[in-house]
Amino acid sequence: MRNDFDFLVGTWTSRQRRLRSILAGSTEWYEFEGTSRGWSVFDGAGNIDEITFPSQGFGGVTLRLYDAERDEWSLYWASSVTGLSVPPVVGRFDESGVGVFTADEVYEGRPIKVRFIWSDIKPDSARWEQAFSADQGETWETNWVMEFTRTEA
Repeated sequence: MRNDFDFLVGTWTSRQRRLRSILAGSTEWYEFEGTSRGWSVFDGAGNIDEITFPSQGFGGVTLRLYDAERDEWSLYWASSVTGLSVPPVVGRFDESGVGVFTADEVYEGRPIKVRFIWSDIKPDSARWEQAFSADQGETWETNWVMEFTRTEA
């Protein structure tokens, strides 16, 4: 529903965990910090956030747009390193407050499915995770997790 992403409005710090090697059976993670600022547009039917990862030397922007007719969100990610990730991940929040968003993409030359999950959303914290599937969604490998803590509303 419209305003689903209003929880992200404000400023946040985040603890990032990423797999060192993706879709390679790796279990080695590395960690770093992020800071982000989010705001609402289109009276809640849109949301933008900019995130920076100072120790990693890059950042990104997410544009989220709500389609009321389809009751779903399209999330567009752009990285300062790789540019716009197309197509968007698309999905919605369920009645328990968990948002699941998926897309078909190509990773290192092979087709994959991508899944973003927003969960554990509270006034001052939230969790996001990204997973890839190389077998059409039969199995998923989570490769990036962000734990957000609000610094300012």
